[in-house]
Amino acid sequence: MSRIKRLIQSYSKYVAVPWRDDAAAAQRVIFCVYHETEELRLRAKVDEFEIATRAAGHDWALFDLTNSFPNWLASQRYAKSYFQKPNLLSTLLPKYLSYIEAEFEAFLKDKNVGDEFVVALQGVGTLFGFLKVKEVVDKLAPKVKGRLLVFFPGSYENNNYRLLDGYDGWNYLAVPITADKEF
Repeated sequence: MSRIKRLIQSYSKYVAVPWRDDAAAAQRVIFCVYHETEELRLRAKVDEFEIATRAAGHDWALFDLTNSFPNWLASQRYAKSYFQKPNLLSTLLPKYLSYIEAEFEAFLKDKNVGDEFVVALQGVGTLFGFLKVKEVVDKLAPKVKGRLLVFFPGSYENNNYRLLDGYDGWNYLAVPITADKEF
């Protein structure tokens, strides 16, 4: 059985467990961790995560960050100059997080997301080098009253997450789901 299929099975078991109403925002986050080389396989199977979620009696909404950076940068007044001098981007990057937050809020409102929703966050690998996933999750998690599912390309060991195996990593309170271990 493939690693992505095992990840789906682990997620299915976890999402079927009754939810606590008193969980803090950080405790309502689920990280589905997979190897970054399996990105396309995971994207091809995202519908199976939705099926598992709906089978457990919850609603589903998928928010994709994949094109958020180019869309945001193209909307900047001086976008052309940032392409010519990329070192200037560092002063602008805090606004990128605000852009993601505003887009996410509009998405939640548009989808009429409630307490029984799993909001899946796809494309976090595209944040690499621009923002830390932890910063984004910290901003978005309190806005989701149900569960925030983060498809995370990287690794998880000893309560430590590493995006694309490129950063030293960080600790986070989220529930880790991997293909290797059941939750």
